[in-house]
Order: sequence, then structure tokens, then C-alpha cells
Amino acid sequence: MIRTDGLPDPITVESTRIGVAIDIPEPWGGVLTRRRAEAGDPMAEFVPAHLTLLGPTEIPLASLPAIEAHLAAVAAAHPPYALHLRGTGTFRPITDVVFVAVAAGISECELLAEAIGGAEELRRETRFPYHPHVTVAQDVSPEALDKVYDDLAGFSALFEVDGFTLFSHSGEGRWKPHRDFPLRG
Repeated sequence: MIRTDGLPDPITVESTRIGVAIDIPEPWGGVLTRRRAEAGDPMAEFVPAHLTLLGPTEIPLASLPAIEAHLAAVAAAHPPYALHLRGTGTFRPITDVVFVAVAAGISECELLAEAIGGAEELRRETRFPYHPHVTVAQDVSPEALDKVYDDLAGFSALFEVDGFTLFSHSGEGRWKPHRDFPLRG
């Protein structure tokens, strides 16, 4: 449709990008986010420390209510659990990523991620199998990766995961929390 004022029609938003993650609580979340920024990782400013359950996924905006209902059902079926982050790992040479490793709570993360991804709207092809972790350096020099790997080798955090968060992203700026889902199973 052509407007009479000569301007283009307003853009209709028909899809959105979402992700589902476990926030890393303070004081550990701030430590890991700052360390990622110190490494020069360009995403540190936009992505606070988290453990991904569903990576960035484009969905039709009309599907959001059904996805929220699905996430609520998943959260209701899973109990809170202890998550122990300890030490570092890397995906090199496949990808230039250094992460803080999950020492306990791996199977709980895997079960949550599998259940979340079970919704038809959230099924997507992935390049690699799911591996719970907290990224602390990516898209930086090999020297910066090595330094973060060494600096956080003794890192340890133990906390209870009592929920997960649905995030949305407009394509600019930080990922924004959309809704929290408490674990109640």
C-alpha cells in the first residue's frame, strides 16, 4: 500500500528473537561478565554471564504466548537444583571459545534444554550437541583466550538454580529479560 504522504508504510514486526538462559547470580555473574569484557569480547556489553538453555531463535511473534505456556509447563515439571561452576574449558580448535565448566548440574541442564527445545516452534538445527557452560571469551585473540583460560582456572561458584529466564532481542543492544519461570517440579 502506498501512503499519500509519500512515506513508506510502517514496518510490521512479525517475528522476534528469543533465547532461554539461567542467569549467573551475584557476585559470580558480575565477575564473569567483567572478565569477558577485559578479554576484549565484543559481546560482553550485550550479554551478561549466563548458561544457555536455548540459543538465539527467531520465532513468529504470534507464537510467543504458546511458547510462554510451554516454558511454564517445563518449569512446573522440573525441580530446583544445585549448579556448580568450576574451572575452565575450551572448544578450541573447533571454535575459539573459552568457558567456565559445569562441574555439577550437567544432567539437569541437559534435561531442561531438551524439554525447552521440545516445542515445535523452538526446534532448530544446531551445529554442535548441547554442552552446558558459561562463555567467558569468544571472538578474541588466541592470547586473550589463553589468558582467560588461565585466569579463571581456579574459579568456583555453587548456587541453586530455582528458575530460568526467557530473553528477547530486537537486534540492537542488550538481550532483555522478558519473563522468569520458577522451577516447581
